Amino acid sequence: MIKILTLGDVVGTSAVEYLKNNLWSFRSSVGADFVVANGENAADIHGISAVNAQDLFDSGVDLITLGNHTYGRRDICTLLSDSQNIIRPANYPPLAPGSGYTILNICGWRILGINILGTALMDSMACPFATVDRILERERGSYDIALLDIHAEATSEKNALGRYFDGRIHVIFGTHTHVPTADEQILPKGSGYITDIGMTGPVNSVIGTDIDAVIEKMRTKMPVRFTVAGGDVRAQGALFTLDTDSMKVIHVERVTF
Repeated sequence: MIKILTLGDVVGTSAVEYLKNNLWSFRSSVGADFVVANGENAADIHGISAVNAQDLFDSGVDLITLGNHTYGRRDICTLLSDSQNIIRPANYPPLAPGSGYTILNICGWRILGINILGTALMDSMACPFATVDRILERERGSYDIALLDIHAEATSEKNALGRYFDGRIHVIFGTHTHVPTADEQILPKGSGYITDIGMTGPVNSVIGTDIDAVIEKMRTKMPVRFTVAGGDVRAQGALFTLDTDSMKVIHVERVTF
């Protein structure tokens, strides 16, 4: 068996620091062989810096996925081009720095990690269904286990993508909304799925952001500077257990630490 731990959107440097202090011990306690975290908000909501990324790797993250704030910090472009351990959504235009997928060797298994952006209620991007189809066809025979981070707003789009790739991608999870959903499940053809794994960030917040600033924006419709909330931090995510004999996920559970 192999266990894959997925962590929801890392919000702010306080969340990065929290993982530095707690991830290795939690990873050990649940027996996770591989850890993937969405890091697109690590640089205080918008983007991720090269320093943030290295801190996450040092904390025990094997693969960083991103999202619609991928290029919020320009210094990440070099790392995106040079590192196999950080990927941006695959349906960005081809000229965008970085790659939308990677293949990493973990515990003797070749893990294909794919990152995709939804298009419902978000920026216009290439079709996520067709984009991931092309990657799977291109890399046929080059990997043993596949995982997909669907960074999307609409739960219906995430659910449709999960159903479409059931049986072809082993681990399928959603990010972006920062609120964990209660639908962790094994789909009919053996894929593990959850619509959203939540966030790693301040507990007393509005999806990681200072509460007063969000309320002011919603009440007044005036420009407001959003900052990461202070206070206690918690990590949310999901743990997927894959039976390497049947090559199917046999257990999915939400986790918090």
